[in-house]
Amino acid sequence: MANDANAALIARDLEHLVHPLQSRAGHSGGRVWVRGEGPWLEDADGNRFFDGLSGLWNVNAGHGRRELVDAAAAQMGQLAYASGYSGSTNERAIELAERLAGITPEGINRFFFTSGGGEASDSNFKMARSYWKLKGHPGKTKVIARQWGYHGVTLAAMSATGMAPYWPLFEPRVPGFVHIPSPYPYRYEAPAGGSPGIAAANELEEAILREGPETVAMFIAEPVQGAGGVIVPPDDYFPRIREICDKYDVLLVADEVITGFGRTGRMFGLEHWGVKPDLIQFAKAITSGYFPLGGIGISDEIAATLDQAETPWMHAYTYSGHPVGCAVALAMLDVIETEDFPGQAARKGQRLLEGLREAVGGHPNVGDVRGLGMMAAVEMVRDRATKAEFDASEKVGPQVLKALMERGVFTRVRGDVLCLAPPIITEDADIDRLVANVREAVTEVLGTG
Repeated sequence: MANDANAALIARDLEHLVHPLQSRAGHSGGRVWVRGEGPWLEDADGNRFFDGLSGLWNVNAGHGRRELVDAAAAQMGQLAYASGYSGSTNERAIELAERLAGITPEGINRFFFTSGGGEASDSNFKMARSYWKLKGHPGKTKVIARQWGYHGVTLAAMSATGMAPYWPLFEPRVPGFVHIPSPYPYRYEAPAGGSPGIAAANELEEAILREGPETVAMFIAEPVQGAGGVIVPPDDYFPRIREICDKYDVLLVADEVITGFGRTGRMFGLEHWGVKPDLIQFAKAITSGYFPLGGIGISDEIAATLDQAETPWMHAYTYSGHPVGCAVALAMLDVIETEDFPGQAARKGQRLLEGLREAVGGHPNVGDVRGLGMMAAVEMVRDRATKAEFDASEKVGPQVLKALMERGVFTRVRGDVLCLAPPIITEDADIDRLVANVREAVTEVLGTG
């Protein structure tokens, strides 16, 4: 293949496509991916890149998994589509809901399927509002979320997402969304002598009291904040959050879109702290990215309330319970369970985290190396002692990203925080090579100190 094939395809792309996070300047040097195998991607010029973020946190099983392809093809040949509206269903959707009831947190046995994570957020916003209306509390409509949280970019989901760069071009945001600080161990400042986890959780109680408990429907949180920079909360954070939600009748929603299905070393991220949510949402890894599918799971109490309603739940959705997506998800659950993805992620993630800490943890411009399971981040700072950040104009994160691309690693940064989440099937040797590439890239951009 000619070495200019990628550039020619990008030129055609620029003429007719608009991309997520559209930036013509940023896209002009982009890659056109033509095939994938395991944790590797190949561009149109034949160059191989290690997929350091599993696509977008979703291709947990790696590229080219025949069993997922075959599941989709077989279902397309049998029944390509059927409406999921009341009065119509399909076998694969029924089977997937039954299967999920056996692995999701106790008390969650009913599911609504979407095409992805952002739609799952919107579905939970509407589920929470409708639940409280049916329970006689129509004023409970507000959503409390967190800074650095990512919940999607539909207008409502974007209003919950706590990352300010996503907002300006689309203001005004949907009213009724409130943000509290993240339990960011590296940067959250707790009162002297207090537990940072408890203090960060108490921010929720303060927000509920400010807004009025009678107005707050739900609190939404990722067990580990992914796109915000792989922020792992202190161990006492979520147990206190559960107490606060119970005290003020606020639904706790676990956004497991990134953390679900093994990524953190448990089947679902919130399991690390023994906390049960009222609702969950999922997407990404349930099909390993091979088909757009997401969904929500609701508690038995919410399901019973919905069943007793005299009016329909008017959340119409063309692709809910899509038979092909559900077939792929069922095949993916087989892979997750047969190959013990949670166990693999726990072991390999420890290797990745320890490797990164040894490789760059002592660098004077690396403030924090953190992670859980196969999720890790390296936060680069101007001054390690004060945690002072680089000026955004210096583009340190993008420079490190470029240096990694030159070494055949494709991933993403949040500012000057390098995010890594390789496919769970990644071999130890490739994890070690990734660590070496990170060390070389950081050293190239920031020197040896």
